[in-house]
Amino acid sequence: MRLRRSCLAVPGSSPKMLSKAAALPADQVFLDLEDAVSPLEKVPARQNVIDALNGHDYSGKTRVVRVNAVTTQWCLADLTAVVAGAGANLDCVMVPKVEDAAQLHFVHHVLTQLEIEHRIEHRIGIEAQIENGRGAMNIREIAQASPRLETLIFGPGDYAASMGVGSLVIGSIDPDYPGDQWHFILSLIVTAARAYGLQAIDGPYTDIKNTDEYRRLCVRARQVGYDGKWVLHPDQVGIANEVFAPSQSDFDDARRLLAAYEHATQVERKGAVMHEGQMIDEASRKIAEAVVARGVAAGMSDGEATA
Repeated sequence: MRLRRSCLAVPGSSPKMLSKAAALPADQVFLDLEDAVSPLEKVPARQNVIDALNGHDYSGKTRVVRVNAVTTQWCLADLTAVVAGAGANLDCVMVPKVEDAAQLHFVHHVLTQLEIEHRIEHRIGIEAQIENGRGAMNIREIAQASPRLETLIFGPGDYAASMGVGSLVIGSIDPDYPGDQWHFILSLIVTAARAYGLQAIDGPYTDIKNTDEYRRLCVRARQVGYDGKWVLHPDQVGIANEVFAPSQSDFDDARRLLAAYEHATQVERKGAVMHEGQMIDEASRKIAEAVVARGVAAGMSDGEATA
């Protein structure tokens, strides 16, 4: 599955920003037709997005368009126009404010028909944003709604609004709350993602000048299992890429652990052994394997010889 440490949001109404995004080292670029575009600009923004997908070199990035929600008057035309105009250069569509599996069933079937009609040779994936209580309660069904589904995404702005939380800095944590008021929904989303073989992506943090807090939020998301986080500014790209990849030290440690465990199980025929002062077993192997997989996906190589 495509790497998504940094997911760069680009307004579809801004040709200049659509062009600049091609040069940034984000793993994913998503061209936005939803919240970043005024209702009066929704229709012309579609052509901007089509021109950007066809005209800019987004190679090495997952290319995504966020359409408007299924419940709006724009969604069907968004899908139809973008796939017809630039389907060959589109990897996924992002569906916002997903509330139930039926909404993804609709998108799935529309994409199927458009792929056939326009002879799109690859399968276009789906990313689903969880942004309100109904979506949270239906997340198990949402996560199984389509084989096209690749990621579940936390949308903190709309989720806060739906919960009645007056947080004007989207993605922030209220210091007066005794803990993290978003821990439940973050954990719910990543648990569903892992249960059904999907990636989990944390949403934006809008105080773009506060890079220290952005880094802290990236670490917090990584520590509960997230694969990446949204990026709203070039200064956030490098932070997300760094935090959601293992350090070289962790990567090397994991490679040595895998080599030691393979020797223990295949040569010594032991299921649990001591390795560098720690007891390791099958659970240790699974953790190390995940670390190595993330590192390899991020382009890392051995910093030292493995044991």
